[in-house]
Amino acid sequence: MIADTAKDLRTAALAAGDASGYFPALYSRVTARIGASIDAGSFADGPGIDRFATRFASHYVAAADDHLRGARCWQACWNVASDQRLLIVQHLLLGINAHVNYDLPRAVVEVADERGDLMSIRHDFDAVNDVLAATYDDVIKDLDRVSRWVNGAARVGGGRAFNFSLRLARARAWQAASAMYSLSADGRSGYADELDRFVSVLAFMITRPSPVLRPILGLVRRLEEHDSTKVITAMLGER
Repeated sequence: MIADTAKDLRTAALAAGDASGYFPALYSRVTARIGASIDAGSFADGPGIDRFATRFASHYVAAADDHLRGARCWQACWNVASDQRLLIVQHLLLGINAHVNYDLPRAVVEVADERGDLMSIRHDFDAVNDVLAATYDDVIKDLDRVSRWVNGAARVGGGRAFNFSLRLARARAWQAASAMYSLSADGRSGYADELDRFVSVLAFMITRPSPVLRPILGLVRRLEEHDSTKVITAMLGER
């Protein structure tokens, strides 16, 4: 059930002790919002959304439970979890990158196999975008408590750019799922390996921004909270 998944993600975030807890804290919040939307009857097929969101989250849980044998794109997150030179947003983007670009296509294919039809899941897939958009404003406010620059960036267009990038990533995830769905078991395995390599490159780019930006990012980092527990608490929307 999605409510149990949200609680598990919150527990994982609070137990992390470093920046690896930032993404599950954010994810717990989004997952809880999906659960609340299901309970409110916002989806035509609430149980279907619940199963899909829970399956999707299980990929993160599996990766977090086995750091050593996980995908390379997830290892890229764990490897820099103690690197305080990175912005809080960079740590979040690493998790979003691995979960949306790598985990999501595989979760879509798994659920599509169960239903026997890829297109039957498209409505559920798109509905989650609306929940993400609804959660965004609250997350930005709380993130600004520990980043102290995010609200300013959002006011000058950063928020729209982030939302667009996330929607684009989800659109690409659907394209990847569509390509993977038609393949044999061996073909899917090979495709997943190639996808992992590609997403790992994106992770490298997140942690190694343009040399022109690095001095600016270094100054911005000084504004941020360095206590990971306080950041995780803020990302959970707790005081």
